[in-house]
Amino acid sequence: MGSLADTLRDRRQKLAHLIDFPAILWSGGSNSRNFPANRFPFRASSHFLYFAGLPLSNAAIHLEAGKLTLFIDDPAPRSALWHGETPKREEIAQTIGADAAQPLSELMPFLEGAATIAVQDATTWTQQSQLLNRWVLPQSQPEGIDLELAKAIVTLRLTHDTGALAELRKAANVSVSAHKAGMAATANAKIEAEVRAAMESVFIAHNMTTAYNSIVTVHGEVLHNEQYHHPLQPGNLLLADVGGETELGWAADITRTWPVSGKFSPTQRDIYDVVLAAHDACIANIRPGVEYAEIHLLGARVIAEGLVNLGILRGNPEDLVEKDAHALFFPHGIGHLLGLDVHDMEDLGDLAGYEEGKKRSDRFGLGYLRLNRPLRTGMLVTIEPGFYQVPAILNDEKTRSRYQYTVNWERLSQFADVRGIRIEDDVLVTDTGSEVLTAALPNDADTIEHLVNKI
Repeated sequence: MGSLADTLRDRRQKLAHLIDFPAILWSGGSNSRNFPANRFPFRASSHFLYFAGLPLSNAAIHLEAGKLTLFIDDPAPRSALWHGETPKREEIAQTIGADAAQPLSELMPFLEGAATIAVQDATTWTQQSQLLNRWVLPQSQPEGIDLELAKAIVTLRLTHDTGALAELRKAANVSVSAHKAGMAATANAKIEAEVRAAMESVFIAHNMTTAYNSIVTVHGEVLHNEQYHHPLQPGNLLLADVGGETELGWAADITRTWPVSGKFSPTQRDIYDVVLAAHDACIANIRPGVEYAEIHLLGARVIAEGLVNLGILRGNPEDLVEKDAHALFFPHGIGHLLGLDVHDMEDLGDLAGYEEGKKRSDRFGLGYLRLNRPLRTGMLVTIEPGFYQVPAILNDEKTRSRYQYTVNWERLSQFADVRGIRIEDDVLVTDTGSEVLTAALPNDADTIEHLVNKI
C-alpha cells in the first residue's frame, strides 16, 4: 500500500476528472463547553478528511485540477505551554502531499467560483456562508456547483480504495475485540454502564474513539438507547451496538445481542435464530449489481417466514411483507453505507444513499431504508436485521385493528422476554460476492453463550 500522501493525490486526481471548477473544503473547529478552554472533542468534517487525510482543526483545503493547497495557521508560540510542540504548516503539508501551504489569512483570493459542502458546526458554516457570499447550510440540500461537488464526492466515496480499506479493517478488528470484552465483562457487571466501560476501554487502549454514541442496553426495543443505568438481571438480553473510529476517522459498526445470564431462554433462542437466518441470507446474496432494496426485502421475508413458523404471524411471508406486517417487529432498514461516517455521507441527505431517480417510500416497512441503489465492488455496507417489541407500535389501537388477524397476539405474549434483538456486521462488496470484515466476532447463539460464560 502506498503512503498517505499517495492515496490523497490519487483521490484528488479522480475528483479533477469529475469537476471542472475549484472546491474549498473546511475541517471545522472544536466548540467550547462551559468556558473557552474546556472544549468538546473535535471531529473534522468527513469530506475534508477524505482529501486531507489528517484530522486538522481550523483548516481548509483548496482543490483544483488535481492540486491541493492547504490553509492552516501555525500554532501560536504560547500554545506550546499547554499543548506541547505540534507540527507546523509545512510539515503537515509534506505529510499529506499538498502542492502548497499558506496561512488561513491567504484564503480570500481562492474563493472566486469555488464550490463547498457545509460543515456541521455553526461557527464554520456561518464562516463559509460569509466568505462565499451565499447560504451554506448543513440542514439544506446543496445547490448549483455545491450540488455538483457533492455528487462528485459521493461518486468517489461510495467505493473504498486500498488506503480506506486498511483503516476500515483496523476499525473492524478493534471493534470485534471490544465486543468480546463486553461479553466477558457481563457476568460481573451490575448495570449496563459497566459493560459499556469494558467495551470502550478497548478503543481507548488503541488510541481510538467510538464512531457514534454506544448503545449498550437491556431495552433493545429502544433503537438508539443511550442510557446505561439499568440493572442487568437474569433473563435480560443485552443489546450492544458499538463501533470504533480510527485516528483518521474511519468507522466500524457492530451489533450483538447476548443473554445476561449466559444462556438464551427457549423463546429468546427462537427469535434470535430467526434474526440470524435473515442476517445470513442477506449476506449470502450480496454481490455487485444486486439492488440493496432487494437485500432488505429478502431480510424482511425471512423474518416474516420465521415468525409464521413460530406462530406469531399468520399468512404467506411474501404477502405479509407486502402488507408491512414484518415491520411491526422490524421497522428499520437492513443497513447503510459505512466509511468515514458510520452512516456514510448522510450529512447530504439521501444524495449518497439513494440512486438518482429513486425516492424514499412512504410505506411503513420501507420508509427507513437508508440505502437504495445497486451494490458496487468496493462498497462497504452494514447488514443488521432485528426483532423488536416496541410498545408504541404494538399497543397502538390502529395497528392492533389493522393487524388483529395477522398477528397471533396471544402467541406473541409468550415471547415477552424478547424486548429487542439485532445482529449487525460490516460487509464489503467484492468482485465475486462479499467479505465480512467483522467475521472474527461470532454470531451463532451457541458461541455467543460460550463467550459470555468465558468458556
